[in-house]
Amino acid sequence: MCGAVRFVIKGPPKVMGTCHCSRCRKLGTSTTVFVERDQFTLEAGQDRIETVVPDAPFTYRRSFCRCCGTSLGEPLSPDASFPINAQCLDDDPAVRNAFHEHEVDRPVWAGG
Repeated sequence: MCGAVRFVIKGPPKVMGTCHCSRCRKLGTSTTVFVERDQFTLEAGQDRIETVVPDAPFTYRRSFCRCCGTSLGEPLSPDASFPINAQCLDDDPAVRNAFHEHEVDRPVWAGG
């Protein structure tokens, strides 16, 4: 949102999905696109990214911009494929939501 963290995704992401678990919803990263390492370039702001490391048994780290608080997904992940918050994208990612996880945790106000 503030522009401190900037990245480019070359080509369409692999897939888009939404997780309805309370952790993803509260972290503001429910809908993500999954990108391959070689299609993602972090152009600026690596020093502005803060990463939340969860307590076991949870494993998914989530990052946010230290300047404005925008939830980013996992842009510093060392994995070959990783999630980026879909709400951070400026343009149409050319993929649509392909799956929903933890449907039983979807709040009634979310519809569906």
